[in-house]
Amino acid sequence: MKSSVTFIVSILVVLGLLSGCAEKDQLEDGSKLINDDQFVFAASGEFKPFSYVNDDMTVTGFDIEVGDAIAKELDLEPVPKRIKFKGIVEGVKTGRADAAVASHTINEQRSKHVAFSTPYYYSGPQIFVRPDSDIKTVEDLKGKEVAASKGSTYATTAEKYTTNVKTYDSDITALKALSGGRHDAVITDFVTGKEATKEGFDIEGRQLIERSEQAIVLPDDNPQLLARINEALENLREDGTLAEISKKYFGEDITTKPE
Repeated sequence: MKSSVTFIVSILVVLGLLSGCAEKDQLEDGSKLINDDQFVFAASGEFKPFSYVNDDMTVTGFDIEVGDAIAKELDLEPVPKRIKFKGIVEGVKTGRADAAVASHTINEQRSKHVAFSTPYYYSGPQIFVRPDSDIKTVEDLKGKEVAASKGSTYATTAEKYTTNVKTYDSDITALKALSGGRHDAVITDFVTGKEATKEGFDIEGRQLIERSEQAIVLPDDNPQLLARINEALENLREDGTLAEISKKYFGEDITTKPE
């Protein structure tokens, strides 16, 4: 009997401790965080100059600096967390990060599972080919082998124009394969392709297929944190911080909505 009572008391203590942790992680305004003094945000580290790994294994890039700036606005410590791009949305859904600052395009499919902030930059998919290619527009992609990043909207875009789509863990890997003679084309973000060209990849851009809005991904059950992040982004737009970070990495402001 005594052992049964001891067991029950132990269970109650554990439940009490767990309950205390849950309360601690919920801030006064109702925002929920993994740690109440940190902003843990996911990025892949696979897409230079958006997020990439330094020689000392720290991550840096446009997305990382945006995440750091948001954390500062929230008066929290920024904690970037590397997750492969294809697993980031699921990682946010399951609580591995508070949010993702990882160049996710707002689309209907993702919106069924997660929430999006207001856009923090504007981009769009573009066709990239080797310089001697005859491919110029999406009409020329029929029957061609097109590569794209796994789990990205660019892979979905490619599937609209050809049945022969190959996927890679990152856009940079796909572009490197294209430059080395594999595949007929790659569809990726026009900024990523432009930067790869600067890095010496033997590729060039052709048709810009459409415009897209890139936003921060959050769990759909954390509206208070979403509101705080949207407010932070608005402040960073107004004081010029977003534009300054963009110009540092791209030489131009991609954070302002194009006309």
